[in-house]
Amino acid sequence: MARSKVSLQDLAGRLGVSVKTVSGALSGDDSIRMADDTRKRIRSLADELGYRPNLVARGMRQGVMPIIGIVADGLITQPFATEIMRAFDNSVRTDGLSVVVTSTGSGRSVETSVGELQRFMPRAIAYATMFHQIVDLPTPARDAISLMINCRGTDEGIPALVPAEREAAETITRRLIEAGRRRIAFLNLPGLLAGTLRAEGFRAAHEEAGIALIPDWIRPSTRGTYSNQARSLVFEHVADLFAGPVRPDAILCGNDRVALEVYGALRRQNLSIPEDVAVASFDNQVEIAARLDPPLTTMALPHRAMGRRAAEILAGHGAPARAIEEIPFRLVERASV
Repeated sequence: MARSKVSLQDLAGRLGVSVKTVSGALSGDDSIRMADDTRKRIRSLADELGYRPNLVARGMRQGVMPIIGIVADGLITQPFATEIMRAFDNSVRTDGLSVVVTSTGSGRSVETSVGELQRFMPRAIAYATMFHQIVDLPTPARDAISLMINCRGTDEGIPALVPAEREAAETITRRLIEAGRRRIAFLNLPGLLAGTLRAEGFRAAHEEAGIALIPDWIRPSTRGTYSNQARSLVFEHVADLFAGPVRPDAILCGNDRVALEVYGALRRQNLSIPEDVAVASFDNQVEIAARLDPPLTTMALPHRAMGRRAAEILAGHGAPARAIEEIPFRLVERASV
């Protein structure tokens, strides 16, 4: 008998039991009563003949397929943020589940993307974004989405996994203070939720340490909302910060790309890192952070951890700890502090 063609009927005929009994033994359905020896014989023969369940048929009977759907807002087009998807996919596979992803944008609405996924009868649908933001989902989508990843709703109606931005800023600012830095400037990410929360953490760490903060030293790294296309203000800010008698002894950067520019701006001022000025950042974008001279101390975004935690929740291994569950960053020590 060909291994790929073994069916429940074949197993039932070989053992002289009903198809229902075979199905119950292989699915672990304890409501179908049988002797333990019968259950063992069914499973043993199924292993011997290479039986593989028909997942489509099972899904049709149960009303769901072994699939998790992801509505991705730009996520699969961003190399850095795909760490979420990679970790999520690897984790759900250990539970025998597959991932189906559809993207929004280019005229495709969230409702359309959710509708496409629902045709696969997934066990659950999640909504994921490329950067931390607040998303106002339309009502039909809200009813279908079980979890938000790297974003949160306008209320707490849908559980969300987000980076612990404020805590990360407190951690990296404390690290600078522990290194003896007392005059810290912050070139932040204007217009982004991450920037707002990180500024809160930056202030909180100063207050905790009893160090006076210079409000004017929290500055936007770009003109307008931060993006790769926005005009950088880094060089002019660094020139201005070092033009007066009171100068920073550390610069915290909104992300590693900003840090890259800060390195260049400090060198124009003939300043050494970290001897004259310590530099720290967020993201741990390794192709930048590890290759700078000196290598950059930074807070690693918890994208892999968010992917694994999302898989755990959607595979049914535990509910979110709270409506908005914050996933901590990881401090990556290098040589810039």
